[in-house]
Amino acid sequence: MRAVLVNGLLAVLAATVVTTAVAAAARGLGVDLEIPGSGTIPLSGIAAVTAFFSIVGVVIAAAFARWSTRPAERFLWTTCSLTAVSLVPPLIAGADAGTTIALVVLHLVAAALVIPVVARSLRARQLHAVVGG
Repeated sequence: MRAVLVNGLLAVLAATVVTTAVAAAARGLGVDLEIPGSGTIPLSGIAAVTAFFSIVGVVIAAAFARWSTRPAERFLWTTCSLTAVSLVPPLIAGADAGTTIALVVLHLVAAALVIPVVARSLRARQLHAVVGG
């Protein structure tokens, strides 16, 4: 379980740093990251939301590691479904095309950095348990 948590939290850190950097790059390219009626999303907001929801993913992984016979498979199905659902708000928020694309990309980048790392850790844990470790 420790490897799942440690690897997961390292992936959360990486996702937080990378998504914040990608958002900063998008801003540098002229994307305003503004949601009508809500204002501009600050980079700290990108970082906080990425970290929060990525940690939620690690908690889900820990729960599957504890209570599922197939934790990696369950984790992948759950987090890929949640990632798909997370794309809806950027698509319906009414932001301009640049902001919408940037937000979708940010969601996908975070998922691409966290999900595989955690799933691999869950598979390794499951294999270790099967082999008799």
